[in-house]
Amino acid sequence: MIENFELANPNPEFLIKSIAEQGYSLETALADLMDNSITANASRIEVLTKIDNEPFTLFLSDNGEGMSFESLKRNMQFPSKSPEETRETNDLGRFGLGLKTASFSQTRAFTVISRKRGTDVFSGLTWDVNHLKNSGKWEIIINSENEIKEILDLYNTISESHLNNSKDYIPNTIIIWKGLYKFENFLDIKNKQEALKQEITNTTSEYLSIVFHKFMERRTNKINIRINNTLVNPFNPFPLENSSLRALEPLQKEFGKDIVKIQGFVLPNTSIKETKENSNLWTPFNKSLMDMEGLYIYRADRLILFGGWNGLIKKMPRLQLGRLKINIGNKVDHLFHLNVAKSQINIPHDLKNSFLRAIVDLKVEAQKEYFNHGLKTFSHKPTEHSSELFYKIATNKGVLLKINDEFPLLKSLKSSLNKNQKSELNFILKMSSNLINKVRQVDNIEITGNPEKDGISIDDIFNSINELLKLGLSKEQIKKDILPNLGFKNTIPEEIITILN
Repeated sequence: MIENFELANPNPEFLIKSIAEQGYSLETALADLMDNSITANASRIEVLTKIDNEPFTLFLSDNGEGMSFESLKRNMQFPSKSPEETRETNDLGRFGLGLKTASFSQTRAFTVISRKRGTDVFSGLTWDVNHLKNSGKWEIIINSENEIKEILDLYNTISESHLNNSKDYIPNTIIIWKGLYKFENFLDIKNKQEALKQEITNTTSEYLSIVFHKFMERRTNKINIRINNTLVNPFNPFPLENSSLRALEPLQKEFGKDIVKIQGFVLPNTSIKETKENSNLWTPFNKSLMDMEGLYIYRADRLILFGGWNGLIKKMPRLQLGRLKINIGNKVDHLFHLNVAKSQINIPHDLKNSFLRAIVDLKVEAQKEYFNHGLKTFSHKPTEHSSELFYKIATNKGVLLKINDEFPLLKSLKSSLNKNQKSELNFILKMSSNLINKVRQVDNIEITGNPEKDGISIDDIFNSINELLKLGLSKEQIKKDILPNLGFKNTIPEEIITILN
């Protein structure tokens, strides 16, 4: 047992200011607070600012489960829990530091008032760097009933003065940042106000729309986020519905006690032109395709990292159509060395090969699509009386060109043929479109036996092969040259095997 020792209690002011420098920006700090709101099962989160005079004040509130005084006291401690604790799958926390470090990264005094959902009385606690400096002790201020009432009155007044307030919204937790010191470096108060408005309205709203898009898009347990006058709309970087976004083959890798899921996505070449418009599917207003190129790492549906390749490869224009989605659970996030601000991540050595393999596949497809300028002229869905002989479809093999059966001359020709002639024409058309895609270096989809999906029936193939045999082609020629160009790879129907053996 050690008998000689000296207490080394840290100076509260110095330690607070040091641990606050964890790489937070305003948007990442607010996102960290919102993680707690989501974990507390909130359905609405509000961020309101009061900037008519100094010090500027920011409120973040939610209608989650709220906290009793004892729970609030525990959550205001440094840290409030161990990062090694087993957590629920929907718990977005990590170190038990987020509330404090995120707040102190933007302010030198913050208050939290809270009550358990369904109760009336709020309790409140305040961390104030000036008080810590003057006392030299780790003392947290307990807010009086009058102070809490003043906070609630001010909050309600500000909320009602902004647009999109909800009469049904009953906040159970409110965080108050009094004085935003990072916006104090302007001599003119109007410049301070303008800087904060821009940061909140543009940068922060956009960031939150991306980071929490899955929560805002849910059909059940949906989250609404209001920032001053605006309800934030989700921005999904992977808009599979109503778009020609192409998904590559997914990969899964067991890692620790969880499974890491990796999947590449390729944007259509047309997105390069479409992103020059103010509103488009592919990029938020203030970002370009190259800004959004790269890795998208989700942890329990929350986007931790997006844009850039995290040092694995360099950004380049010809890869701007590539995005790699990675899903990790919160059981293994400690192995990714997630930082306190949840804004940086290190890819474990055990997973690097899987990441690099997925990136190599994605690079090939993204570059191929980038140089596929000619495909812009082809539509996705041919219509009756269409003048286009070909149309394009997005698959995990690439963008395929297919013959349009609704092309008027082709439709007219088919209607004039007997059954055998129609089979032979379908056979030639299938081979032709597959050979065109092969020349374009895009793998064709394997024959499935479904005539609607394949564009040809097994009967048509059977009849045409019989005719080719009668016309003098050998069975070996058909096996070697015909079947692969029809889309047969591993599985060949029994009736076709029979006639070729």
